[in-house]
Amino acid sequence: MLIETFKLTRKFGELTAVDNLDLTAEEGKILGFLGPNGAGKTTTMRMLAGLISPTSGYAVVDGIRPDKEPERVHEIIGILTEAPGFYNNLSARRNLEYFAGFYHLSDASAQIEKYLKLMGLWERRQDKVGTFSKGMKQRLALSRALIHKPKILFLDEPTSGLDPEVSQEVRGLIKNLSREGYTIILSTHNLSEAEQLCHRIAVIRTALVTLDTPANLRKRLFHHQTMIKLEEIDDNLIQVVSKLDYVNKHSREENTLLIELADPSKHQADLIKKIVEAGGRIIEVTDKKHSLEDIYLSLLNEEEKI
Repeated sequence: MLIETFKLTRKFGELTAVDNLDLTAEEGKILGFLGPNGAGKTTTMRMLAGLISPTSGYAVVDGIRPDKEPERVHEIIGILTEAPGFYNNLSARRNLEYFAGFYHLSDASAQIEKYLKLMGLWERRQDKVGTFSKGMKQRLALSRALIHKPKILFLDEPTSGLDPEVSQEVRGLIKNLSREGYTIILSTHNLSEAEQLCHRIAVIRTALVTLDTPANLRKRLFHHQTMIKLEEIDDNLIQVVSKLDYVNKHSREENTLLIELADPSKHQADLIKKIVEAGGRIIEVTDKKHSLEDIYLSLLNEEEKI
């Protein structure tokens, strides 16, 4: 694992922002941090980036302890904060030249040109950043995070406050970076965004609620349901379905039956046959898909009951 945390804890006075956090991030993958406001997502990222030290516990980032050697960690990471700051009276290119100077790059000009072109900002390179839209500043901030060729990217709410078109553009850039092999830690409130981008998701509420792939979370939290839409549903049809020994549960939503089968791959064809034989006129058969929002809310509700 490229990143590991061991009982990572951070307190601010009497407030515990992060509590005994144990998690891992795989090299070349996107790990998403999900959680409500104040859950500790940004604090965790700041500890991993060596910007603040833990109260107890520790993290290891590519073999380096951020609390012990923050300068070494800064050499291998790039950070995009929720509200990136720039020198608004300087051009986009001059801003990147200034920040590149912290890394003593031998090919700074080439790197700056590469990422300004990648982010669609090359034609505006001489314009003052103060004239840029929020979306352009976000793309410039991604350029700044990448110019020193980091191994790991920390992205804190990368599409916050952007309009849908620009948000989709930024998500596309993040996908491309993942394909290029970057390890990315992504903090977001946008559940659809997390589902689109993340290989694994850590749900955090001060402590770690769970860490898994979206697919595994679905399997763990929700049983498979077959959705059968019919022209109409009568009591006879309901009785036929309820008497089948391989039907664990069934419910009705208007003209759709939601049926939980003991073994969908084995029993779904016979279920359809029995419904047709009982006079059911089937319009559509699909599997019910649970969104990441369903999973997220289920996890938080489970945690509240503990």
